[in-house]
Amino acid sequence: MGSASNSIAIHWFRQDLRLSDNPALSSALKSGRLLPIYILDEVNAEDAQIGDASRWWLHHSLMELNRSLKGNLRFYRGDATRILPKLAAETGAGTVSWNRCYEPWRIKRDTAIKEMLKEDGITVITENGSLLWEPWEILKSDGSPYRVFTPFYSQGRLNGRLPREPIAAPASISFAPADKYPETVDLAELNLLPRSNWTLKREPDWHPGEAGAQAQVRYFLENGLNGYKIRRNFPAAENRSRLSPHLHFGELSPHQVWHALSFKEHMPELDDDIGNFKTELAWREFSYSLLFFNPGLSNVNLQQKFDSFPWRSDAAALEAWQEGRTGIPFVDAGMRELWQSGYMHNRVRMIVSSFLSKNLMIDWREGARWFWDCLVDADLANNSASWQWVSGTGADAAPYFRIFNPVTQGTRFDPNGDYTRKYVPEIAALPNKWLFNPWEAPTDILEGAGIVLGQTYPAPIVDLKTSRRRALDAFSDLNDSRKAGVAS
Repeated sequence: MGSASNSIAIHWFRQDLRLSDNPALSSALKSGRLLPIYILDEVNAEDAQIGDASRWWLHHSLMELNRSLKGNLRFYRGDATRILPKLAAETGAGTVSWNRCYEPWRIKRDTAIKEMLKEDGITVITENGSLLWEPWEILKSDGSPYRVFTPFYSQGRLNGRLPREPIAAPASISFAPADKYPETVDLAELNLLPRSNWTLKREPDWHPGEAGAQAQVRYFLENGLNGYKIRRNFPAAENRSRLSPHLHFGELSPHQVWHALSFKEHMPELDDDIGNFKTELAWREFSYSLLFFNPGLSNVNLQQKFDSFPWRSDAAALEAWQEGRTGIPFVDAGMRELWQSGYMHNRVRMIVSSFLSKNLMIDWREGARWFWDCLVDADLANNSASWQWVSGTGADAAPYFRIFNPVTQGTRFDPNGDYTRKYVPEIAALPNKWLFNPWEAPTDILEGAGIVLGQTYPAPIVDLKTSRRRALDAFSDLNDSRKAGVAS
């Protein structure tokens, strides 16, 4: 293999698109001259291929990473089980490194690649670059995984598994010579940028890449952390981190975020805010644990009784929900924010998810698929666990009878209507009293605001009270039939 200084070490970038706090990259740099690669593998991904919004983000993140690597990042497209062993053989690489991913299809593929490389006598280095704790590190005393969040988080902390210190970015990198990169493609040839023009509305709001991630952490700590515990529920407020896409693509590690919070821990007035934000990071960990131990999380009800739930098939209602024209302003505001920005405030995500799965009684998987295509932070673990939580089908789920009322939620968390008016401007002239329930407004109020329900703004596609009762009755019937089955 030769000495480390002459050997080639391939680092396979995946969901770790950064140079700092990158454990596998740091190990690779000790093993030889670096050959950094990215493989867009849509062969093994099958139906888990990323959606348009994520593809847009990935394109710009890879562009920034390549800039950090001084143009040395090489791109491939196709089956990684074929590309990576072939590349290692052709370049004579002694080491191949990557940070672990936890989606079921990636685990299956990576295991196969690892075996092939080892058979060829190549050293394989895999590290944890994405999570505070590995899923198999936080288990019950009997060795089984947790299905309830609070004890999961407590176990992680009480066992002394505090997140490690972040690793500094390499001071310098020695790259393998350019002629060692066969059969590469250009970034543009990955065809990541969507053909539609809807991305144009969100580009000014986001800054993909490691530098953008670090800037967003600093911005949040200075402008959003103070008051986070309470104000994070208000979509018009600045108290949201907007770190989720940076974390998903690995432009930032959770260790870096956790460590950054420590610089504020000398300020007692922020204790509750810091603790609450750490809980949000831990929920991400819990979602990954659920996915790791339940590979079918994205399409299988964790509570099996819901396999016989009478979900409704209503293409028109689903489309109205997707396009933000349900006639329920707070729901429509959230769905339009999603389409225009590739993002949705977390409180609003719960409300629109509840509306789809409970008021409309449309299968949660339809909503999860739409989010998957439209979110820049679309993450299989978070997306699946959160949808199952809201719909009541998952582990540690919200009770099915908890149905968010979008009128009372809007009144409480968007009291001045700033968020709703921004995304639903056709009803902006309504007084706050009627902003979230225009169908109940007196005729003269609607006329004064220039609103004709059903024309300038949709009439509600469903009655909130009636649909709530329908969902509760269906759940009650489900429980009764289940009890009858057990009794028989």
